[in-house]
Amino acid sequence: MKKSVDILGLPVISITEGRELGMSKTLLIDAPNRIVAAITIEDEDWYRGVKLIPYDNVIAVGDDAVTINNSENILTLDAAGDFETLLDDNIRVIGTKAITRTGVIQGTISEIFIGEDGSIEKCEITTPEGSTSEVTADQVSIFGKQVTVISPEGDAGKKSDAAAAPAAPAVTAPAAEPAAAEPVMEMPAAEAAIAPQAEESVPAEEAAPAQEQPAEESAPASVPAAEPTIEELAVEEPPAAVPASPAEEPAPAEEQAAEETAEDKSAERVNEDRHRRFLLGKKATRTIKMDNGVVIVEAGADITEEVLQKAKLGNKFIELSMSAQ
Repeated sequence: MKKSVDILGLPVISITEGRELGMSKTLLIDAPNRIVAAITIEDEDWYRGVKLIPYDNVIAVGDDAVTINNSENILTLDAAGDFETLLDDNIRVIGTKAITRTGVIQGTISEIFIGEDGSIEKCEITTPEGSTSEVTADQVSIFGKQVTVISPEGDAGKKSDAAAAPAAPAVTAPAAEPAAAEPVMEMPAAEAAIAPQAEESVPAEEAAPAQEQPAEESAPASVPAAEPTIEELAVEEPPAAVPASPAEEPAPAEEQAAEETAEDKSAERVNEDRHRRFLLGKKATRTIKMDNGVVIVEAGADITEEVLQKAKLGNKFIELSMSAQ
């Protein structure tokens, strides 16, 4: 079982081609089935759009790399039609509020644990005070975009006891009526008319709490629907950290090393120009915002030079390229 942080940021290696194909970037969650459906990756052509690996094609997630059979296992956005709905839903789980069915906020989901088959085994909850706890996937009712609804065992036990209590009188009361009616068969008509009414009044009164109980149980279910108010927390990290390393290293004294550094910078400018030309004039399929909430581009708007500058300033090039059309 692996944490999400143990998977993200690992190199993706093709074991038949013997080469590195990119870096694992995010997890694509299939919330209804409670599994990781795919891993998105970032490679040298990341600005051309999202690429992903179906989790079924992952051979292993090791300590140092994610291994797959070959580069054909990597799907582009055009070939990832089966995952389009999951990409639109963009459910990350981590960062959502953890709330019980009775409307009590437990904290924030800070980590998920993933089995070898990609199933979500359990979640880690962090309270505002900093303490952590874990819930299994069986205790999670819904993995939502903003809220994760959990059902602790204590709540489940109370519900089962409450549901069992009204069941006893509902079954036994009708069974007792025929036995009481047999010895009264020879009673006068006036008394016989009164007796069944007295007996029938008892189940009617006992049935009332049985009908009220589901209403009491269903009341908490409406609370989670009104609670979600937080914005989706983006977990993608800006991809610009890797190219920055040449600038941090001191320039070598040798002339050959200096020439190689100049070539790297030139290649970086060429890639940036290609990226800008690729995005200019396209439309954004969804609204892109900076981390502080400032809108970079609205859904359906044209991608202009100003939009590109904002995206670069806010480290949102990947997210912008994923939504360009």
